[in-house]
Amino acid sequence: QVQLVESGGGLVQAGGSLRLSCAASGRTFSTYAMGWFRQPPGKEREFVAAIGWAISNSYYADSVKGRFTISRDNAKNTVYLQMNSLKPDDTAVYYCAGDRDLSRLRVGFYDYWGQGTQVTVSS
Repeated sequence: QVQLVESGGGLVQAGGSLRLSCAASGRTFSTYAMGWFRQPPGKEREFVAAIGWAISNSYYADSVKGRFTISRDNAKNTVYLQMNSLKPDDTAVYYCAGDRDLSRLRVGFYDYWGQGTQVTVSS
């Protein structure tokens, strides 16, 4: 079992930055691919970024490429999402998710997810 708890959301002006954190419990964290998804108001949940257990491979949605960076610290059982140059369209609830299969995670299938953290970007 893996439990995920997100933190770091908040209100920020357009152009600003935030760093989200996702703390995971469980001894098998390092064997899981991890990702971030978001759900804007009134819309479906969408993929944002994912990183493999080996850290060297990461993937991003086109809408955030070049602005967001996903990283992980397996020693701390934590995955991060550094968000720069934020736009009002980035406003959403951001969820952390984990799955043993990175390919599944990239297309929106995952075994574990957190409760979400709100990110609001004002114009």
